[in-house]
Amino acid sequence: MSGSIHAGGPKQLTLDDLRTGSASGEIDTVVIAVTDMQGRLTGKRLHAAYFLDHVLEGGAEGCNYLLAVDVDMNTVDGYAMSSWEKGYGDFEFVLDLDTLRRTPGQPNSVTIQCDLAWLDGSGPVRESPRGILRAQVERAAERGWMAIAGTELEFILFEDSYASAWDRRYVGLTGANRYNVDYSIMGGTAVEPVLREIRSELYAAGVTVEGTKGECNFGQHEIGFLYDEVVRTCDNHVIYKTAAKEIAAKHGMSLTFMAKYDEREGNSCHIHLSLRGLDGEAVFADEDGEGGQGVLHDQFLAGVLATMRDFTFFYAPNINSYKRFQAGSFAPTAIAWGRDNRTCALRVVGHGAGLRMENRVPGGDVNPYLAVAAMLAGGLYGIEHELELEPAFEGNAYVSDVETVPGTLREARDVLAKSAIAREIFGDDVVDHYVNAADVELKAFDAAVTDWERIRGFERL
Repeated sequence: MSGSIHAGGPKQLTLDDLRTGSASGEIDTVVIAVTDMQGRLTGKRLHAAYFLDHVLEGGAEGCNYLLAVDVDMNTVDGYAMSSWEKGYGDFEFVLDLDTLRRTPGQPNSVTIQCDLAWLDGSGPVRESPRGILRAQVERAAERGWMAIAGTELEFILFEDSYASAWDRRYVGLTGANRYNVDYSIMGGTAVEPVLREIRSELYAAGVTVEGTKGECNFGQHEIGFLYDEVVRTCDNHVIYKTAAKEIAAKHGMSLTFMAKYDEREGNSCHIHLSLRGLDGEAVFADEDGEGGQGVLHDQFLAGVLATMRDFTFFYAPNINSYKRFQAGSFAPTAIAWGRDNRTCALRVVGHGAGLRMENRVPGGDVNPYLAVAAMLAGGLYGIEHELELEPAFEGNAYVSDVETVPGTLREARDVLAKSAIAREIFGDDVVDHYVNAADVELKAFDAAVTDWERIRGFERL
């Protein structure tokens, strides 16, 4: 399921390529990686010859705390799968050889992404982000459908290095552009050495690059990639985030995918999604339907809307995610859909085979596997229950009385915890795991003293 649905494009590496490259010395490193709850690549670097002689057939393991730590990699309480009481054992890294690719920015390295399984043979790790998405992909496949998606991921590029930014506590950094460069060719030219290398390295790594454009915040840009089957799209997404940071660092710069870095525009991650038959035919379109939309499209869209509040945590997983939801900011607050209406949470665009929904709720900090899994699960729920789609919203949804997404992580956590739909679709184990992840973040934030508090209260209170 993770192979590309496109003809042509970048070349997919094979094991024969790896063997040949290892023998010639062109490839000396193999990265094996999984995606953690925070959407980060974690894993190991192995010597290529050792990988081919031992790991390819014998497998590899990693500590099961990889899905039970906070963003700082601290061991925390509350996870059923992993704890001091259970001894912090291992997962099996299940190699997905369809993901074999050149490691962007690392000329003598390749990367293989992995699923996770329990060492006792009891099956896949259900709480794994990639596993959660695979479960929804299988549900769609049972109906004869495949899901395709594209993610539009924004970042802010700074002149400061990561080390310098850390030493300054990430305050007062200098954007790589001094003004709004949305769609500006000259603004892109100013940082083209970094953007060009990211584009080129991702293409060499098997990702079809569409293009680059400037955005509104100072130093903000977006690099777009062609849609693909959803697991492949999410694999590409996390490879890209890691590579973009590493390439920026090589240039003595830094970039952030934070949903909201400052009071200006935040970083979005709009997700486009549609269904196709397993043989590639369009499922959503119907030239006789209103707006060219078929019944399945409308039911699917209605399901994503109906589960939007329940699943918001999967679209906005961090405290900072909710700072982005501001009226008039191009970040949505209203749970509504519209045709080419950017004030709604869901925007319907395209026609015919290109008809698709755009989910505008996720920010740049999203874990793509969880977000796409939530969209696919919600859409299938709508089809299974034959939900009726409300009329398209027209006008400015920011000033409407339409129900809104949760405004804080605490609210989203509570909605998810109580959601019968989420527990039915994903299972209690998955829901409880991610509710605990929210609890960990909330506890850490509640204990923190912020710059805002010091400025507001140090002298004047």
